[in-house]
Amino acid sequence: MDGGNEIWDGPKLVTEGDWSGWRTWAGMDAFEDQTGPFYFKEENGVVRSAFRAEARHMNGGGFMHGGCMMTFADYSLFSISWAHLKDVRAVTVSLNGEFLGPAKAGDLVESTGEVTKAGGSLLFVRGLVSTGGSPMLNFSGVIKKIRAR
Repeated sequence: MDGGNEIWDGPKLVTEGDWSGWRTWAGMDAFEDQTGPFYFKEENGVVRSAFRAEARHMNGGGFMHGGCMMTFADYSLFSISWAHLKDVRAVTVSLNGEFLGPAKAGDLVESTGEVTKAGGSLLFVRGLVSTGGSPMLNFSGVIKKIRAR
């Protein structure tokens, strides 16, 4: 997006640093920019999203805040669905999650999932957020494609 001008040019490929070869929507969603950065890539038809947990992502008990997990799950809905959303704007209309385990600062947090149904305007998605092979959050959601006004 471009300050309300609604220019959509898709995810950007990272070409240097630790996340080289991954894609990001950095600069397109102010809340995700503040919370992330989050990244994704597709290998052999499987989309994987990831980010490195930092102290700012933790709750008062020293574990990842549930709001951070749900924000990453929302991001993951779109990364999992990105092949269905090329050149289309979309919004989350439903997001559900069950918390399964913790993460701490320094952990690599990842998600994978699948589009379970892609209709004309709705996409149904499910996935799993994990760290070090241990599940953290089971999630599902619905994305609605929207038309430009």
